[in-house]
Amino acid sequence: MGKLWLICIASISILLPFLCNAFSPETPTDRRVLVLLDDFAIKSSHSLYFNALKSRGFDLEFKLADDPKIALQRYGQYLYDALILFCPSVERFGGSIDVAAIVNFVDSGHDLIVAADVNASDLIREVGTECGVDFDEDPSAMVIDHIGYAVSGTEGDHTLIASDDFIKSDVILGGKRIEAPILFRGIGHSVSPANSLVLKVLSASPSAYSANPKSKLSTPPSLTGSAISLVSIVQARNNARLLITGSLSMFSNRFFRSGVQKAGSQTKHEKSGNEQFLTEISKWIFHERGHLKAVNVKHHRVGETDEPALYRINDELEYSVEIYEWSGTSWEPYVANDVQVQFYMMSPYVLKTLSSDKKGLYSASFKVPDVYGVFQFKVEHQKLGYTSLSLSKQIPVRPYRHNEYERFIPAAYPYYGAAFSMMAGFFIFSFVHLYSK
Repeated sequence: MGKLWLICIASISILLPFLCNAFSPETPTDRRVLVLLDDFAIKSSHSLYFNALKSRGFDLEFKLADDPKIALQRYGQYLYDALILFCPSVERFGGSIDVAAIVNFVDSGHDLIVAADVNASDLIREVGTECGVDFDEDPSAMVIDHIGYAVSGTEGDHTLIASDDFIKSDVILGGKRIEAPILFRGIGHSVSPANSLVLKVLSASPSAYSANPKSKLSTPPSLTGSAISLVSIVQARNNARLLITGSLSMFSNRFFRSGVQKAGSQTKHEKSGNEQFLTEISKWIFHERGHLKAVNVKHHRVGETDEPALYRINDELEYSVEIYEWSGTSWEPYVANDVQVQFYMMSPYVLKTLSSDKKGLYSASFKVPDVYGVFQFKVEHQKLGYTSLSLSKQIPVRPYRHNEYERFIPAAYPYYGAAFSMMAGFFIFSFVHLYSK
């Protein structure tokens, strides 16, 4: 019996740190991250990026992508909050991991970083396709730019791109401007314009194209110009976040520390913008920024505090909700001027912009429409870089009861007058007819 207690206590002591650091609505930042590598040498060649994540409190577990013992879940519970794939050449994942398992991982609300490269396997390309991007079909193609390349010691090497075409979003890339261009060497991908969930974070210049740098072009390249995405992100409808890029090298210590000078520019930066760019975007991917939550959704009649079971037509009501943003360490008030509430039945009868007190409280007051039925209070807030909020609360609206109408309706005064004038005229006519000679 004593041994059993010792085993239980030991198991709890081992599992407790993992349970405490897990992703939860109150602390939405990912903590347990599985990193799959082609080779353990990547762990040292990309150590600056990994150390930056560890310094922010992430628990990284490194494994080879073909390790037969790896698994994303056990007994129906996921072991990790996020997955990083730094294994562009892997032909088959080990253990129970495959493309379907990764898709299910994302569908369960977990986050993913995929870094492909020139030697990207069909497996990694398939993962990219499932994420909403299409890598160049030519396995030997790279992004080439004869105008926007980075000046280097290798003359004529225009596959080292210096790009500064960023997405304009402080939520995704942070408030501090990235001054230095980003060094990129790898393969490009395209994003379908019809897919609103995928965003290009770093695009190639209009002079770029995707082709085999070691052979002459015989046919026009399939990917050209700004249509080539170098780094893309996805925010799924369940608020899972993904990052896809065609360059594993851009995460490397060498690119982090390298100076950069863009061709045609006189400005030479002592350090590329890779470290700042990837650090800031990782904060977004791992929900350290741009993660919203809504609490204390309330509605009641004006002058009251209790929430009624139903409303009557033409009632004056108040609606309020508190919205907060996760800063990486704590919840801060979310300040915006575009949060709206709908009073909805088949279509919105009332659409009202909520006013903010700058402390997280949003509120609005309006009159219930002169239509009875089953309505919903709906808040659908979707903004670039932020997790989407979808709030819905159902409430019935009844008409007036028979004893709640006004005794005399002002709009009916002409009809009242017509009725009484008819009675008076009939009385006068009868009197004259009966008593006149």
